[in-house]
Amino acid sequence: MASDAISPLLTPAGWELLSSLGPYREADSLKVNESLRKAGHSPELVAAALTQSRLRAKAEAKFGEFAHQMLFTQAGLEQATRLSIAALHAQRFTTAGITSVADLGCGLGADSLAMASLDINVTAVEMDEVTAACTTINLMPFPHAKVVCGRAEDADLDGIGGVWLDPARRTTSTSGTTRLFDPEAFSPPLSFVEELADRGLAVGVKMGPGIPHEAVPATAEAQWISVNGDVVEAGLYFNQLARPGIRRSALVVGPSGMNEITSAVAYDPAAQDAEIGPVAGYLYEPDGAVIRAGLVADLARSMGAHLLDEHIAYLSSDDPVHTPLARCYKVLEVKPYNVKALKAWVKASRIGVLDIKKRGISVTPEELRRQLLTGSGKGPNKATLVLTRIGEDRVAIVVEPHGW
Repeated sequence: MASDAISPLLTPAGWELLSSLGPYREADSLKVNESLRKAGHSPELVAAALTQSRLRAKAEAKFGEFAHQMLFTQAGLEQATRLSIAALHAQRFTTAGITSVADLGCGLGADSLAMASLDINVTAVEMDEVTAACTTINLMPFPHAKVVCGRAEDADLDGIGGVWLDPARRTTSTSGTTRLFDPEAFSPPLSFVEELADRGLAVGVKMGPGIPHEAVPATAEAQWISVNGDVVEAGLYFNQLARPGIRRSALVVGPSGMNEITSAVAYDPAAQDAEIGPVAGYLYEPDGAVIRAGLVADLARSMGAHLLDEHIAYLSSDDPVHTPLARCYKVLEVKPYNVKALKAWVKASRIGVLDIKKRGISVTPEELRRQLLTGSGKGPNKATLVLTRIGEDRVAIVVEPHGW
């Protein structure tokens, strides 16, 4: 977003117009545009105000009511941390007694806002001028927060006790943006984060949830977080921010609140020694954060459940075990994976809505669903199929969600 898309709003008249707009509705945007233009507002100001109104509406999912007093860029909003998760980051610093933090690569300032809300003195550093201008507005309610436009690597850390980083994990070219996977290709790279930690600072960094375990520094605590089933980040914490006795964890945020499973040791694929057994009365699909953290075997042991296959993240048990860390299904039937036989079953069972889950089998659920439902008569019943591999056998497990 160019600076001329923000600057019209950084005037009393521009801010007043933006604040006067009601809830954004896409269907009304053209009519509102024409009305504002007829009222004498410049095309540039009208475009900027409507863009911000649209972004604010979209931002409510991450920022709640705060969104109505903030400024956004499209790219910044897509990458911004949910305010509820930013609050967890901020709590790490207050728990450690850190009162001054540099938020390097602060983006639109979600983490800075959360820290400032806890009376932490925040220096928010952002390289992009337009984003820094938005962040300055977003942090205006907090006199102990300031914004610096510059590179994270050049930030003055004198008198700073803690550092938070959210490195850029995409590269931009004429064809668009591309996701980066090598932590050393991030901006700033993971090695820079480790250098800060080596200086004794309380350091936390937000990484993508796909970071490989071998890339996690031996000196860090790693925490994978999911929100309503969506794995949103892997946070690495050093020095005072790392919790004693925890090397990795999965924090699952959902309808039942926050639930966590932890391990005191680094991930070792050879040490995933949970019991292996057949499909029993109930099947469990561990949350994505549990899988990313390499804690499936730990979860199985804590539940008294077993794995179906040592390489696949499905668990089973004879009796239902309640856990917010996995989705539970009652097993109705176990079939060999055979498309022709499954198609006949769909037709005979008068199934019109079919949910397909799979792990360990090279099949596209959407394509298989089309195959199975074509010519089935589109019956009134619903069904859920779990496709997986147990050893050398491919199976189709008919299940139904188990509520509590």
